[in-house]
Amino acid sequence: MFDHVTLRASDRAASERFYDTVLGTLGIGRTSTGETYTEWGDFTLAQATDERPVTRRLHIGFVAPSREDAGAFWRAGTEAGHADDGPPGPRPEYGPDYYGAFLLDPDGNSAEAVHHGSLRAGGTVDHLWIRVADVDASARFYTTIAPYAGFEPIPRAPDRVQLKGPSGSFSVLTAERPTEHAHVAFPAPDDATVAAFHRAAVGAGYRDEGAPGERPEYHAGYHAAFVLDPDGNNVELVVHHRRG
Repeated sequence: MFDHVTLRASDRAASERFYDTVLGTLGIGRTSTGETYTEWGDFTLAQATDERPVTRRLHIGFVAPSREDAGAFWRAGTEAGHADDGPPGPRPEYGPDYYGAFLLDPDGNSAEAVHHGSLRAGGTVDHLWIRVADVDASARFYTTIAPYAGFEPIPRAPDRVQLKGPSGSFSVLTAERPTEHAHVAFPAPDDATVAAFHRAAVGAGYRDEGAPGERPEYHAGYHAAFVLDPDGNNVELVVHHRRG
């Protein structure tokens, strides 16, 4: 479902301490630390800049191997002084076996440890919730890119739409204060799909944020394109041609 999800932090070191503390309880350790990014698998953290402002009001659900691990996530965060956003427990409104625990990161994004019967396989991020100003406008955008990004909408509620991939999901939901400056990258099978994604989005009137092409600053063979969704979040399609 996700190639990677990036948050930009007002204080990178403080956010690194938060995510190290809580993700470690889920068996999710750092996979890379560099001058620009810190990565925990498919979750990435970067320092905000004037050009790339702070990510706010994103909800990100991390895979918890068990209910006990979700509880440990919450306890580690609250004991370290981070804000509670919902104690460990069942959440039947999301599913009959859904169990979650919620915290706020230093910039107020909602971080969840979640366990349920259809957890995403092969990644650390199970799901995202993106708060939007106009759910119909967002639904049109994500439906436009769905054939290229490998997900599909499922029957929607009036105030939200959920999109599911082979494994994992994300939802867009109406809010007075939308998510800001999130970056979500979806995997592509080849360069042609990256180009088709960009062409379809720009052709439908959405803002170009980077034409299809190589991005060697990330790694050799990184081929991607970028567009902005109706709320200005950066959406990417990427294929990795690993060379060297």
